[in-house]
Amino acid sequence: MSEILIYQNESGEIKVDVRFEEKSIWLSQSQLCDVFGKSKATISEHISNIFDEGELDYISTVRKFRTVRIEGEREVAREIDFYNLDMIIAIGFRVKSPQGTKFRIWATKRLNDYITKGFVLNDERFKNGTNMSYFDELQKRLRDIRISERFFYQKIKDIYMTSIDYDPKNEKTIEFFKIVQNKLLWAISSQTAAELVHNRVDMSLPLMGMQSFDKTSKNIAKKDVSIAKNYLNKEEIKLLGLLVEQYLAFAETMASQRKPMRMNDWIERLDAILSINGRELLSHKGKIAHDMAVKKSEIEYEKYKQNLQEIEKQLSLKELEQDIKKLM
Repeated sequence: MSEILIYQNESGEIKVDVRFEEKSIWLSQSQLCDVFGKSKATISEHISNIFDEGELDYISTVRKFRTVRIEGEREVAREIDFYNLDMIIAIGFRVKSPQGTKFRIWATKRLNDYITKGFVLNDERFKNGTNMSYFDELQKRLRDIRISERFFYQKIKDIYMTSIDYDPKNEKTIEFFKIVQNKLLWAISSQTAAELVHNRVDMSLPLMGMQSFDKTSKNIAKKDVSIAKNYLNKEEIKLLGLLVEQYLAFAETMASQRKPMRMNDWIERLDAILSINGRELLSHKGKIAHDMAVKKSEIEYEKYKQNLQEIEKQLSLKELEQDIKKLM
């Protein structure tokens, strides 16, 4: 089923209903004319040349969609050729119009939203109340998150990715996720991520103090010892699971009420859920810097590796002694 998005340029002069299907954007020839500000003859010529030169092939770039048009006093349904984003970009390189470039940027952003979120939020139709399919998709997405096997605060990050203002490339988004992680870890352990690593890493302990690390794993990698969640104990993991489950239930409730959420809205609700459960809210950056925690974990890891090497050396010597005794 096609999703219809609305594109409107900055001046408001161009407004186009854009089809989104099969992970691509689709425009008809007349829409291409509107977007690039060129005549039908010019666009037709470019399309023909693109096919003739073998830059793109017809089968993968053209689809027929049934559209309803007003002809005189009648509504007539016809099948019309639509062209995907590959064709739009190819035409854009040949036409080189500023407004065409802006459309390609807009279209690419919508595809990026789909890739990162699993759906595209149609802001314009949502505001107009004409299309609520976004919330149906959001509810399905939230249910998938709830039953996934991803670690708990990874699920929280998945929720934030459904925010209507989510931008994975924005540095503030990366910093935002760090804040969320620290809020959750502080709520269950009274320590930030850096403090957990710095205070609990210890090469003399089993698995270097990592209580939730996979005990069946034969090798501990350097990156493992700098991950805070690996140091959570059984009770902390249980509490974290309960808090996250409440948060996921709340998220699904918001979706069922068709309420759009922004990243700041989500974090305010997280604070509210932590407070209701009697957990202390993190109001500072912690006493241990991230670099300090990483440095200590690396030092302890080197000690751990050296100790393993020494143990392996001793075992090898014992095996050698046993082999020599057998030969005597």
